[in-house]
Amino acid sequence: MNSLRLGIDTGGTYTDAVLLAESGSVVCTGKSLTTHHSLSHGINNALNQLPAEKLDHVSLVSLSTTLATNAVVEGRGTPVCLLLAGYNTHQVNRAQLEKIVRGGYCEILTGGHNASGVEQSPLDLEAARKIIEARQDDVAAFGISSMFAVRNPEHEIALQDLVRSVSNKPVTCGHELASRLDAPRRALTVAFNASLIPYIDELIRAIESILESRQIRAPLMMVKGDGSLISASAALQRPVETILSGPAASVMGAAQISRHDNAIIADMGGTTTDISIVTDGRPIISAEATVIGDWRPMVEAVRVFSIGLGGDSEARFQGGVGLAIGPRRVVPMSLLAHHYPDTLKLLETRERAPVSPRSIRFAVPLFAEASQRLRFTEDENEVWQRLAEGPVDLEALANSDRGLARAAARLVRDGIAIYSGFTPTDAAHVLGKSNHWSTPASKISAVIWAKQMRQIYGWGQFPDDDPVGPSQAVEEHVIKAICSTLVSACLATDPNATDEKDRNRTAQIFSDWITGTSNIDSGLFSLKVDTQRTLVAVGAPANLYYPTVAEKFNIKLALPSHGSVANAIGAVASSVVQRAQITITQPSQGVFRVFLPNGPEDYPRLSKALDAAERAAHQIANERAQNAGASEIRIISHHDLDEVDDPDSESTVFFEARVTAIASGRPAIY
Repeated sequence: MNSLRLGIDTGGTYTDAVLLAESGSVVCTGKSLTTHHSLSHGINNALNQLPAEKLDHVSLVSLSTTLATNAVVEGRGTPVCLLLAGYNTHQVNRAQLEKIVRGGYCEILTGGHNASGVEQSPLDLEAARKIIEARQDDVAAFGISSMFAVRNPEHEIALQDLVRSVSNKPVTCGHELASRLDAPRRALTVAFNASLIPYIDELIRAIESILESRQIRAPLMMVKGDGSLISASAALQRPVETILSGPAASVMGAAQISRHDNAIIADMGGTTTDISIVTDGRPIISAEATVIGDWRPMVEAVRVFSIGLGGDSEARFQGGVGLAIGPRRVVPMSLLAHHYPDTLKLLETRERAPVSPRSIRFAVPLFAEASQRLRFTEDENEVWQRLAEGPVDLEALANSDRGLARAAARLVRDGIAIYSGFTPTDAAHVLGKSNHWSTPASKISAVIWAKQMRQIYGWGQFPDDDPVGPSQAVEEHVIKAICSTLVSACLATDPNATDEKDRNRTAQIFSDWITGTSNIDSGLFSLKVDTQRTLVAVGAPANLYYPTVAEKFNIKLALPSHGSVANAIGAVASSVVQRAQITITQPSQGVFRVFLPNGPEDYPRLSKALDAAERAAHQIANERAQNAGASEIRIISHHDLDEVDDPDSESTVFFEARVTAIASGRPAIY
């Protein structure tokens, strides 16, 4: 038998596995629930659905995951300590870095450089040492960002060496992640990278253990946000690059299995809906348009609009709005009762009792990193122990011990546990469009949820025993939100449409109009999507909503075979691509400064500077490609010069140049 490629996608709700032949055709697939408390269980369950004899022929394993994206969208992450050289409090506040470090620390140090790469202030290493020693036991990782480190990284390198000499915690530097200016965004990216390391570390360890137990000896790769592949070891150093890994893999997978070169690709999972535009077979790759939730990390990624709307998004009340869905993911009541049948009996008693905000709220465990467990209070530790035994009933807990109920809420807020709730998945069960889990639990929770919304928040007028009405309201809201996001994604292809608020307002007007909820006379206008475009919908819930969405947009719809495992297919459908960029400026007449990894170098002529920059870019791109697991590496490069004609002479005035090298290759196979 010819060699096979194994693709695995670990999402917030499902873990998928697929075997692809060398031709790219799907051989077989497997799907299982993601088990957050022990990722290896869900992965093993998915692999168990693949023929064991075929796994003997696997020559490459590649992984995509939405865990990093979901952690960002849901505001989760492990605590980190950010060391910021040359920053001020205004920059820290503007970038909301205190919010991102998740209970960690933002420490400002003297140091940093100016735009020419010249030291602005000496680095205070003694102060840094004291901070590292004091914080190392309270955080999962360190992040380092120094002003203008992309022009001269010596202070970041010095701090990195210091952290490694004092602590065994992972450390991330800004100049290793991004080459563009904008210090606050670079610091934000560093913070994300540091906080995500434990998530990716746990995932990689789980996969490696499973491969070893099954005697699968093949290189392990991961999908980056731009759709290319990177070795697992390299991904562990730069996990922020796996933000949008899942969406990127779904784009690559959907494009492969649908065979549509001009498409709007929509991937709806349990936690997010991700939409991207493909033109002439290629998605748009951008660092400026990477948006996840409320954040804009400085990473190259497929341009994807990712919103917190999925099958497991919480249906809730929002002041001034009414019904809202997401962005928080909860455990659907149907799924909770499927795994823990005793909860159905509790729901039956709650249906006849007065409602409270906690009537259908249970807590189940996710994942706690070692540094987080060390910081547990006595109450938090008690709740954590109870979670290990099964779901914790928040209504009963609040009635018996308010302190423990507050501790449970803190664990949920920190991403260590997760609540249950009424979701679009439950609504689909009530409406007979899904039957994967417990339909009785969905119906009872729909009735209780509707009572909560009416009696506590004053929203909705559904009869007390009616599960269908509230479920239809949730379904209609999901469809409207998808329509709005589709319009917003299309509007964003205009490079001049930079005002996000204006774009979202326009998208809302369009979606109201499309879904029939607008007060505008429907006979005045018509909206037509390019007939050459196809809406390609993938993901487990896609068939529930996108036929209606396509009808409202009057657009062709494709629901490709194996679309529910598009991410896993995309995980092994790409190659390794690494980029390196070197910047050249002219700080004074006749001096061309090349900003190299070890510091700036000056040259008397632009041609010499370009040669030096190209050599360095080629070397860096080649090394990165090798470290990322590439073989048969090919490198191309190009120059971008910013210069203008001098009106007083025949010469040009040079401002800046950027030399970019792109190294690509096939994943190396043992």
